[in-house]
Amino acid sequence: MARPPADNGVLGAAPDTDGLTVTVAVGSSLFDDRFGLANRRPASLTPMRVFRNDRPESAWTGGDLLIQICANHADTVHRAVREILRATRENMQILWRIRGFGSPPRPEGTPRNLMGFKDGTGNPQGADAQSLIWLDHDVSQPWTVGGTFVVVRLIRMFTEFWDRISINEQERIFGRRRDSGAPLDGNAEFDTPDYAADPKGFAVPADAHIRLANPRTPETARQRLIRRSYNYDLGVDDNGNLQSGHIFVCFQQNIQQQFETVQSRLDGEPLEDYVQPFGGGYFFVLPGIRTSSDWLGRGMLADGVAR
Repeated sequence: MARPPADNGVLGAAPDTDGLTVTVAVGSSLFDDRFGLANRRPASLTPMRVFRNDRPESAWTGGDLLIQICANHADTVHRAVREILRATRENMQILWRIRGFGSPPRPEGTPRNLMGFKDGTGNPQGADAQSLIWLDHDVSQPWTVGGTFVVVRLIRMFTEFWDRISINEQERIFGRRRDSGAPLDGNAEFDTPDYAADPKGFAVPADAHIRLANPRTPETARQRLIRRSYNYDLGVDDNGNLQSGHIFVCFQQNIQQQFETVQSRLDGEPLEDYVQPFGGGYFFVLPGIRTSSDWLGRGMLADGVAR
């Protein structure tokens, strides 16, 4: 029969799962008057706030849906993108797409970003992390329980300029040693910096990235974020400069109380001379499928709301 094949064949005749995961989230623009969803918008879900160093480009910003596809190999991701497009092309179109990649530990511990520093060392773990991510109760919007908010920021790194400053300056900007990832007042990657013993910032500068991002006080403990970030490389721009950097992805219960509060502390930090956020958005990750008869977004679309 002259019909398209059931699969695009990128992975051969018998593709395996290859660690494939697909995460689906909704943006604030979905809750306008097009689909009758205005009264379902999660309270913390707003258009992405623009900070002083941000230069958002419309071609890389926002969207009704965020679909994050991850796998062990790039061809598995590519196949999944095409299969999703095949099934949905009549109803939706890609606004922007960026391909990220993770790095293996070099030589051990947390992977590095393209500035050469370990990225994600301070991530909360275990039950502590769970308590910062998931919405576990919301009387006014019970359908959001089991979901979480994700912030995506596309951040260009001016690596050519970064590579021209001293290692001492680089380490003081981050507040960590580049080789080991240890805080400047410690010896190993996962040592806890002692800011109380260094109030004037002689060891870890007061404007160091790690100190502003997480002051490690009781008042800021609930502001911490769970990061799952990636590197990207888009080649070169019209001037022959590298277009590479960081896909910052963080999960939280409340965008304003967590991400925006943290980012406000970082506003004006020395690292801003070497990075430029240019896209991304705020999204709400839909609660997972609970039973064999369930489907993503069911709670959001229930009770007579347009399907």
